[in-house]
Amino acid sequence: MQTKNPYLDEIAKFTTAAAGIAQAAADEAKTAFRSQADRMVAEFDLVRREDFDVLKAELAALRAEVDALKGARPAAAPKRAKKGE
Repeated sequence: MQTKNPYLDEIAKFTTAAAGIAQAAADEAKTAFRSQADRMVAEFDLVRREDFDVLKAELAALRAEVDALKGARPAAAPKRAKKGE
């Protein structure tokens, strides 16, 4: 036979409330930490990885194009003397 003990009921309610408060505090701390981290990242003016990879690929393509243009250019001809010199 099970009896209801008011003290145990109160302890159960208290622990349930305490667990809820602890969870809310953890969520609040997590939000505050993320906010502070976002603020620090904004102050450092960092570049996102995706943007860096795009610029790196563009730079590689431009270097290849410059190298191709340098290879296609004829050898430098000797300078001609200007008229009247």
